[in-house]
Amino acid sequence: MKTVLNPCCTLLFFALLVALSGCGQKQVASAASGGPPPARVKVVKAEPQTVGQFTEYISTLKSRNSASLKPDVEGQVTRIMVHSGEHVEARQPLLEIDPRKQQATVNSQEANHRSRLATLDYDKTELERRKKLYAAGVISKQDLDQQQTAYDAAKADVDSMEASVREQREQLRYYIVKAPSAGIIGDIPVRVGDRVTVATELTTIDQKGELEAYIFVPSEKSGSVKIGTPVDIIDDNGNVTTKAAITFVSPRVDPATQLLLVKALIPNSDHRFRNDQLVHVRVVYSQEKRVLIPVTAVVRLSGQPFAYVAETDGGKTVARQKPVKLGDVVGNDYVILDGIKPGEQLIVTGTQMLGDGAPVAPQS
Repeated sequence: MKTVLNPCCTLLFFALLVALSGCGQKQVASAASGGPPPARVKVVKAEPQTVGQFTEYISTLKSRNSASLKPDVEGQVTRIMVHSGEHVEARQPLLEIDPRKQQATVNSQEANHRSRLATLDYDKTELERRKKLYAAGVISKQDLDQQQTAYDAAKADVDSMEASVREQREQLRYYIVKAPSAGIIGDIPVRVGDRVTVATELTTIDQKGELEAYIFVPSEKSGSVKIGTPVDIIDDNGNVTTKAAITFVSPRVDPATQLLLVKALIPNSDHRFRNDQLVHVRVVYSQEKRVLIPVTAVVRLSGQPFAYVAETDGGKTVARQKPVKLGDVVGNDYVILDGIKPGEQLIVTGTQMLGDGAPVAPQS
């Protein structure tokens, strides 16, 4: 059986083959002449920002409104009248140290005082009697003078004993430990029954408020710090959390360590910091305007750092490689000291895959 092709179908089939062949040739020619497509990159405008020349230190925060309480007397703790975290007022009783021994001393002194008063009364009466006898010519002037001396000695003895009694009564007052100022009670390491000495810490009292950062600067930096020098407190990621300024510069360097003490007043209205806390601080010696570039946008060739900027060349946008001089790292950015001009379009992504003159498709 023979198959007869329709002339119209045959012509349509050949026309389709010719069209497909033409498209393939055009695609091959385009690929051969055009090159790779432009790389998509992110660009930012190089704008100077305020950066500083600084050094980081470890600082201790100290409160000017904090007190460590120690007893003025030795003895056994008999009462604790407050608990940790409690707010107390000035002169409020906190602890009691057994006062019985001191009370016995006061009682003994008072008894001696009464005895001396009795002696004084006798000597006074005897002095008055001898004055009358001397006036009547019964006794000599020497007898009168002896009694006057005895009276004066008894009076001085009574005055001395009165002072001693007052001293012992005042000493008795120290067996009640009172708050020197209003504040919050800290930890109370002692317990009822513990024996304490004048070196034993009973507790602490803290008031909320500003803190002072104690910073020890090397002696070679002493000429760079002054009252008003900026100080930043930074977190573990290098971000600035609190800004302050130096309020005190020691007039002398520690001869043993060759360190200079400077202080900065730290605001603490949100109670973020605590007394005796260690923090990272940054002392900013000078400030200037510089362009910043992300650390990941810098490439190094044979040790030389380069950055890329987007430029227009022949109607196309291409990447231009520029050698740069880098300064300190601020956060996640390098400070550019030289090589990039303000206003240039910095390429900040994909720089590891670029070459000088490579076509790019910038995205803001």
